[in-house]
Amino acid sequence: MPLLKVQTNITLESGLQQRLLKQLSETVASELGKPESYVMVLFEARIPMLFAGSDAATAYLELKSLGLPQEATPALSAALCNSMTRHLAIPDDRIYIEYSSPPRHLWGWKSSTF
Repeated sequence: MPLLKVQTNITLESGLQQRLLKQLSETVASELGKPESYVMVLFEARIPMLFAGSDAATAYLELKSLGLPQEATPALSAALCNSMTRHLAIPDDRIYIEYSSPPRHLWGWKSSTF
């Protein structure tokens, strides 16, 4: 049920992208205390983006999760920014993260909803 969507203007080699996807999946599962079998990570690279009027390396992340506790978002921000900085050299002041917690009836899976 957690979905992390990452968009960046950086070009990645496929090996790095796969390692980052796996690491982000593990991070989301760990930080939310949810099984990784429910986590989906989507990665879009080479997106035309500007942040603060500059096309330097930047990223936009969206994390959606049922029952996302407000108190979890500071630790999630730190962990996700750390991953983006460590793997992609994107400074944390060039990363935005949007969190949302949709109602269960608006999240579908296995021909039904949660």
